[in-house]
Amino acid sequence: MHRPGTSAIQASVVYLRVPEFTRRPVAEQARLRAQLDAVLAVVTTELAPEERVLLEAADGAVLLVLHQPGKALRLAERLLSAAGAGLTLAIAINHGAVRLVEQDGEAGFSGDGIATAAAVAGFTSPSNVRVSRAFRDALVDADPTELTALRESGVFTDAGLRSHELFSPDRERGVRLRRTLAVVGIVAILGVVGGSLAYRTLVADRARPLAGVLGKIERLVAAGGAAARGFIEPSQR
Repeated sequence: MHRPGTSAIQASVVYLRVPEFTRRPVAEQARLRAQLDAVLAVVTTELAPEERVLLEAADGAVLLVLHQPGKALRLAERLLSAAGAGLTLAIAINHGAVRLVEQDGEAGFSGDGIATAAAVAGFTSPSNVRVSRAFRDALVDADPTELTALRESGVFTDAGLRSHELFSPDRERGVRLRRTLAVVGIVAILGVVGGSLAYRTLVADRARPLAGVLGKIERLVAAGGAAARGFIEPSQR
C-alpha cells in the first residue's frame, strides 16, 4: 500500500450513497451503516485484499478497486441487488487519481477520483448505477468487449459547473445475452438429439439384413429341419 504523501494512483472508485442518510435519526443511521458493512463484507470477498480499499463516507461508503475496472462494475451491480430490504443504495463509479494522505494522525484517501465519484452519486437515483465517462473509457481500454456493457445516461452539471457525461449498465444487454445463450443451448441439444436419431436410423438400416437371416434360422429351427440344426449346433461326432 502507498504511504501518505506518495504520488497519486489510478483506481476505480465505487461510491455507495444511502439516500437521505444524514437526515435520518442516529439509531437508524447506525442500523443502515451496519447493514451496508455486512453487504460489503460479503460481496467484496471476490477481490483480494491488495485489490481493494474500503473507506467510510458521510452518506455511505467508498470502495476503491485498484485493478480491473470490470470487477468494479460487476461489484456495483452485485451490491445493488444484495442490498435487500431496508437498505437502498445509489451507486456511482468513477476512474481517476486518488492519493493516500494523513490528517490528524489518521491515514485516508483523497483526490479528484473520489470527488468526481461523489458528484456522480448525487446525480444517481436510488436503486441505480451510474458511471462517469472516465470509468467507461477505462473499462473499454481494459476489455474492448465491454463496449456495449453501458448505455448513455445523459450529461449533468455539478455545483462547480463541471459537466459530467454519464452512463448506466445496459440491463437489456444481460437479457439479450441470456436469450442468446438459451438459443445456443437449444441448438446444441437439437444437434445432439438429431445426431442420436441419425445414428439409430443407421443402425436400424444395417440391422435389417441380419434380422432377416436370423428370422429364417428361427423358422427352420421351429420346423425341426436337420439343416438348421446342423447350421446352429456344431455336429457331434
